[in-house]
Amino acid sequence: MNDRVLVEIRCQGPPAWHLYVPVRIVGTTSVAVAAHAIVAGSVLTANDLRVEQHDMTELPPGYLDDPVIAVGRTAARPISGGAILNNQQLVASKAVQRGQTVTLVADAGGMSVRMAGRALGDAMVNQRVRVQNLSSGKVVEGIARSEQVVEIIFQ
Repeated sequence: MNDRVLVEIRCQGPPAWHLYVPVRIVGTTSVAVAAHAIVAGSVLTANDLRVEQHDMTELPPGYLDDPVIAVGRTAARPISGGAILNNQQLVASKAVQRGQTVTLVADAGGMSVRMAGRALGDAMVNQRVRVQNLSSGKVVEGIARSEQVVEIIFQ
């Protein structure tokens, strides 16, 4: 997409003439851009973002072409206003935070058991986290499936 070509421009009328003009071919695409300066640790909302057209050859690796991807994610570092957002600037929000009360869910053979637990660490969706069962005191490991829900996997 970063090609330079010569384009011929002609006029057939009297007097006839032609001219060669160097041209650069530019491909553009929509990208998500910070609407204003964003502080590290902020959870992004739709108001923090806007969409702009940019030259594809000047985009950073991992740029976001859809602002919906960024909504709900957390800024890993400060982002200046007008900056093109990429996946290295954002991290997924934590689904479970250390000390939070969660629901432990254990499924085995068509039977499901739910109990209260306390998260012993932070985890994003689909990450492993250790949880203490509040009724037995036993520490188990599960996978954060959503906010406040940790699934225990039996092997």
